[in-house]
Parts: sequence; structure tokens; C-alpha cells
Amino acid sequence: MLKNYEKEISWKAGVYAIAVHLALLGGLLISFNWKAAHPVLNVAEVELWDSIPSSAPPPPPVIVPKIEPKVEPKIEPPPVVNEEPKPEPEAKVEEPKVDIALEKKKELEQKRLEEKAAKLEAEKLKKEKLDALRAELLKDEMRDNDKQLNDKKAKNDALKKLQQDLSAEGDQQALAAKASANAGVIDEYKRKIQDKIKGNVNNELCGDGKPVLKFKIDLLPSGELSGSPKLTKTSGLEACDDAVERAIMASQPLPLPDDVALKSQFRNLNLTFTPNN
Repeated sequence: MLKNYEKEISWKAGVYAIAVHLALLGGLLISFNWKAAHPVLNVAEVELWDSIPSSAPPPPPVIVPKIEPKVEPKIEPPPVVNEEPKPEPEAKVEEPKVDIALEKKKELEQKRLEEKAAKLEAEKLKKEKLDALRAELLKDEMRDNDKQLNDKKAKNDALKKLQQDLSAEGDQQALAAKASANAGVIDEYKRKIQDKIKGNVNNELCGDGKPVLKFKIDLLPSGELSGSPKLTKTSGLEACDDAVERAIMASQPLPLPDDVALKSQFRNLNLTFTPNN
């Protein structure tokens, strides 16, 4: 495809060629017309002789044709056009071909990871809700236990007052019973009291070790507690201490001997507990 400057040169060259042909044609026409208007004259040369020549005929005259100079057409060189260097086209950088299958595989893997993360998050929320519900149930249970303890404490306070009234009347009888009590019977019933309380202890709250704790309790002749148990030595585990205290309250009435004289020996008891033994 021709460029703009090539088109311009080609157009000028064509005009020059047409002009030269027209000039040649005009020159030919003028030459023909001049020859027609001025015919060529035949000139004969006569040579004079001193005597009559011989009878031999003279040689024919030599006619020299007139040769017209050939006019060469003047061809002008085409104008020089300063060509500006054309910038080279920038090389196209081919974009890397994307592997459609690989991209699809990556998308599926990303989707699978997102679904897994969403599932884990849902399970985490369920666990949190379950833990919150368990904590609320534990609080309700503790409130119920506290209410029971308060009710029993009020009952024990009333019984304690009655005991105090009775003890004021039977001090002499109690002192006599204490002197005649059999130490073996007292120890036997102490073991029975500890075994009953131990059977109501939730050992899971006392861990895997061998905790030891002590409580002081006041008993009425009926085997009911007179007031709340008092912790005199902790196991180091608050949950374990609370479990034993709840077991003491839940074990009422505690076993006591039938002998009234011996019952006074259980008015104030110091008990040692090893829940895991």
C-alpha cells in the first residue's frame, strides 16, 4: 500500500511524463509543417571544361539529406522528500494463557475451605450455647441448694433453741451419761456418720488426688444438724469443700445410738473426710 509521500511523487512523475510526450508530439508536428512549407531544393553543380568532354555520361549528382538534430526530452528528477523514520510498532506482550481447569479447581478448593470454616464456626457457636446453658443450670442448682440450706438452717436454728432449752434441764443427766458412755459405741457411730456422708459426696469434684478436709458439726438428739457445718481444714479445692458440705446437709438425719446418754456425746463432732479413699 502506497504511502502519502509516494503517492505525491507518483502523481508528479506522471504529470512530467505527459508533458514530455506532448512536447515531443508538438515538435514532430512543427517539423512536418516546416518541411511542407519549405521544400528541399535539389542543387546541381556545373563544372566548366576547357574542352568538350568525352561522350561518357556524367555521374549523377549526390544528394545529401539534411539531418535534423534529435531533441532529447529533459526529464527533471523527482523532488527529494525527506522521509521521517517511521516508529517501529511496539511488540505485543502476549498475556499468559490461563488454565481454565486449574482456575476452576482453585475456586472449588476455596469454596470447600469456606464451607469448612463456616461449619467449624457453627459448631463453635453451638458449643458456646451449650456451655452457657450448662452454666445457667449449675447456677440454678446452686440457688436451689442455697435455698434448701437456708430452709434447713432455719429449722436447725429452731431445733437448736429447743436443744438449748432441753440441755438446760438435763445437764446433770447428760454429764452422767457421758461418764458411762462406751467409747467403742461412740467410735462406731462416728464411722457410720462419716460413711453416710461420704456416700453422698460427688467425688468427681475432688479431682484425682487424695484431698483431706475437716468439718465441725453440731447434732440434735434427732440426728439433725444444729446450724451449718463449719469447715476447719480445707482440702485446697473449693469445689471439693462445697461438695462435702452439701453431702453433710443431704445426709440428715445422721445415725445416733438409741441411748439418750450417748447421744449427748454427739452434740459437737469434729469429722475428718478423705473423699477419694
